[in-house]
This record gives sequence, structure tokens and C-alpha cells, in this order.
Amino acid sequence: MSTELEPEVEYNRVGIAAYVRLVRENRNFRRLWLAQIVSEMGDWFYSLAIYNLLLEMTGRASSVALALMLQVLPQTLMGATAGVVNDRVRRKLVMITSDLARMTIVLCMLFVRSPGMVWLVYPLLLLETMMVAFFEPARTSVIPNICRPEDAIVANTLASSTWSVNLMLGASIGGLVAALLGRNAVFVLNGMSFLVSAWLIRGMKFNEPHAEAAEPLRWRHLVDVSPILEGVRYVRRDARLLAMVFVKSGLLMMGPSWVLFTVMGKRDFPVHWHNLSPERGAILGMSLLLGARGVGTLIGPLLTARWAGHDERRLRFSILGGFALAAVGYALLGRSATLLTASLSTALAHVGGSVIWVFSTTLLQLNTEDKFRGRVFAAELGCAMFVLAAGAWLAGAAMDAGMTPRMVATFTGLLMGGPAVAWLLAQRLWRVAPEGLPAEPG
Repeated sequence: MSTELEPEVEYNRVGIAAYVRLVRENRNFRRLWLAQIVSEMGDWFYSLAIYNLLLEMTGRASSVALALMLQVLPQTLMGATAGVVNDRVRRKLVMITSDLARMTIVLCMLFVRSPGMVWLVYPLLLLETMMVAFFEPARTSVIPNICRPEDAIVANTLASSTWSVNLMLGASIGGLVAALLGRNAVFVLNGMSFLVSAWLIRGMKFNEPHAEAAEPLRWRHLVDVSPILEGVRYVRRDARLLAMVFVKSGLLMMGPSWVLFTVMGKRDFPVHWHNLSPERGAILGMSLLLGARGVGTLIGPLLTARWAGHDERRLRFSILGGFALAAVGYALLGRSATLLTASLSTALAHVGGSVIWVFSTTLLQLNTEDKFRGRVFAAELGCAMFVLAAGAWLAGAAMDAGMTPRMVATFTGLLMGGPAVAWLLAQRLWRVAPEGLPAEPG
């Protein structure tokens, strides 16, 4: 644990004071949080520019879907290796290395200046995502090392709220920057954001027991399946933990959402403003839908965390409610006739989605041992990204085959009912615990 932690104090309520206290008193979390702000803001600028570039130069929704797959699928393929590395190497070093590599990769996007060079986007996205596969499990895994257990929900809610604000600001401002200054300015800004993030993380000071107890990482460890099998056995011994690992995989709207917002911004809800060109109006339309998503993800955990607090039963119940809201929101998006109603429906859906993401992360942090945390979170992220990639590809292919974006949105909402039922049925696992583990009373 971090040496700067104060003596144990009981914090029963999750309110504004808890967030302020965490940022003010915990230097390590403060630096990690600031690193998140600068790098994610750049990411939203960047994603907006990439998707618009591909749609403009290829004219196909499937090109955006392919880009999204390359941004997420490697997180599934690299998950096992990333988990092993994160459970043997200091996670601080993993994050810094990933940031510096991503800075270099993003700046290489400056070479894409014509339709003939658009092929370069795909390998660069693939390489960048490989770095994300190492960074994200490391960032999530260090939270219990730098925060008290009772602060886990506070830290995760603040991280989610920050992601949401970054989405709102990044999508909105990024659309203006791309429209006024061009895409190259966006790529440079995002590259510099990773450099600032690496510098902030470098200043963190905390203990990492998993690295101190592990033998040094060797090349053979990257192809050794025994740590992976050990992690699988660890998760399988408790069906409750296994269920928590797959919660994020139930967010079936994640993949289609990116393709839907890009295509809807161009075909259904472009912004017509003065002498703005159609291409730039499409960027602004897409940015407003992304901004609405950010509003939803901001509101969700902030409201429900006050009620759920540190009660694991309430955390689980909130996840169930999140699935219901996501289903209703995307069904309504499919019926939206104006940009305003589409934005409100998007916000509603992602109120639910953000609750699912934040609360499932908190449950895993509270129920996973430190030495297994890297593998567990890498596996969880890998499964979720596989579902995201598959959903994006299917949505893009469906729209290229003739389905309207509204039809795809409605169908996505209907599909969200499946994970809701699965999570409801999984709640009985907490009443019948595996051998050697405590059952939940009542």
C-alpha cells in the first residue's frame, strides 16, 4: 500500500466531500487522475478525427467498423500476455512505457494525407491498441495499491466521471478543432497528451507487492501458459468471480454505438450552420452525439454511487438497473427523429452503461487478490473488447447491406435484454457459495 495513506477512517457515504478528499489527500491517485484527464482528452480528439477521415476517404461504414475492431480486438488477443506482464512487472513501468509508445504511434498518423495512404491507419491503430492492452489493466490494478478499500468506489466513480467529462469536452472541442484547424492538429495534440501522462505517472510513489514477490520477467514467460492457467483456475474456483468478469461483456451496445454515432452524424443528424461544409457538419453532428454519451456516463455513477456506497448487494442491483436503462435508451434512439431526441436517448442509455462499467470494476477490485489482479482485469477487458469488436463489425456490415442506423439502434436495444436476464439469474450464486468461501446471508 502507498506509504502516504492516512490512518483508517470509516466513510459510509459517497458524496462530493469524498471525491475532494481523495484528490486532495492522495498524491498518487491525484497524479493518476490528472494523467487520465490529459490522455483521454487527446483520445477523444483523435478518435473523432480518425473515424471522420475514414468515412470521408472510403465512404463506407464498414471502414469505421474495421478501425474500431483494430482499436479493441488486440486487447482480446493480447490479454493473456498483458495479464502475465502486469502480474510480474511494476505496473507503473508498464503504464509509462505504453504512454511513450502510443505517443510515437499517434504522431505517425501525420503521414496519412491522401486516400492512397489511408491503409496506414489500420496497422497504426493495431499497434496503439496493443499498448492499450497493457496500460488499462495496469491502471485499474493499481487502484487498490494506492487507495483504501472503502475508497475503491470513490476512485472508480471519479475515474468514470472524468472519462465522461473528457468525452463531452473532447468530442465537442475536438469537433471544433478538427473543423477549424484540421486533423493534423488533432494528431499532434493527442501525441503530446501521452507524453504529459507518462510524466505524471512517473512521479507516483507506491509499493507493488506483486512485483516484489515475483521472479524477474523473462522472454520465456511471455509464451509460458502456466501463469495463464493459474489465473483461470483462480477465477473458476468462485462462480461469483467468474460472473463478475463477464459483466462488461454484456455491454452489447458498445461496438454498434461508435459506428452508429459516426454514420448518424453524417446521414441523419449533420449540423447545418452558416457556411459550414457538409463534411464538417457531419463531424459536429457526431461530436454532439458523443457529447450526449458523455453526459450520460457522467450522471450514472455520480447518482447511484451515493445510494450504493460500499454495499456489494446494492452495487450488483445497480448493475441490473444499468442493463435495463441501456436497453431502453437504444430502443428509443432507433425511434429518434431529431438530434435533440437522439442525444437524450443516447444519454439515457449510457447512464446505464457507465453504472455497469464502474460498479463491475469496483466489485472485481474488492474481490480479487493483488497477485492475480493483472490477469483478471486483462481477461475481463479482453472479453469485453471482443464483444465490442464483433458488435462494431456486425453494425457496419448491416448498414452497408441496407439496414438504416435507426433499425440497428433498435435491434441493439432489444439485444441488451439478454445480459440483463443473465445477470438477474446470476444473483443466486451469492446465496450458494463455493466450498471454502462465505455465502451471503439472507
